[in-house]
Amino acid sequence: MNRTLVAILSGAGISTDSGIPDYRGPNGLWRRDPEAEKLVTYDYYMADPDIRRRSWLMRRDSETWHAEPNTAHRAIAGLEQAGVPVRVITQNVDGLHQLAGLSPRKVLELHGSARAVVCTGCGARSSMEEALGRVAAGEDDPPCLQCGGVLKSTTVMFGQRLDQQVLGESIGIAKACEVFIAVGTSLQVQPAASLAGIAADAGARLIIVNAEPTPYDELAAEVVREPIGTALPRLLKRYEHG
Repeated sequence: MNRTLVAILSGAGISTDSGIPDYRGPNGLWRRDPEAEKLVTYDYYMADPDIRRRSWLMRRDSETWHAEPNTAHRAIAGLEQAGVPVRVITQNVDGLHQLAGLSPRKVLELHGSARAVVCTGCGARSSMEEALGRVAAGEDDPPCLQCGGVLKSTTVMFGQRLDQQVLGESIGIAKACEVFIAVGTSLQVQPAASLAGIAADAGARLIIVNAEPTPYDELAAEVVREPIGTALPRLLKRYEHG
């Protein structure tokens, strides 16, 4: 029996129940502190040691390290465990899909991960935990241990291109799936948002689960405005049996 391929595009809204604030909502980070945007803008980060020091403190104090997967993350992992072909394309950098039990190979992180660091000079990678340990020990802007270069998280900063391989795989999934669910995303940030249109154009059933209207609502077969923590698990139950 052929099983329905379900693709899920997740945005910040899926993680707010885990205690991680979104960026563009009414209480989002960019609205509360416009200066915070500089801390995740590549050119500012590379040019200004003070921006880097503040960025490391922001990473150290991030809600991500205390967050646990919520019912929505677990429902997606449960779909995979039920044998449904599922792929997650996420705009989030928190790693909660994987912590919920979803196979890492089923998750495409469009905007990278907050859980690792990379050297902007030599490309060496290591864990964020290790880097934050150095910050805690007194290094306010820890350099690369290999070459002395500037370290940053493996998240995609403003001013950086997305990983083209990850984007290409995401486009392929959007074209191939039968169901495309956009959950907790404003669908305003390109090119991630365009995946919803690509999926709809390819004949997928587009379902949007988001508190606020999105530019793609008119293309959707279904728009759900209810809280994600209850709406998504109920929605995914439909696809557990083929």
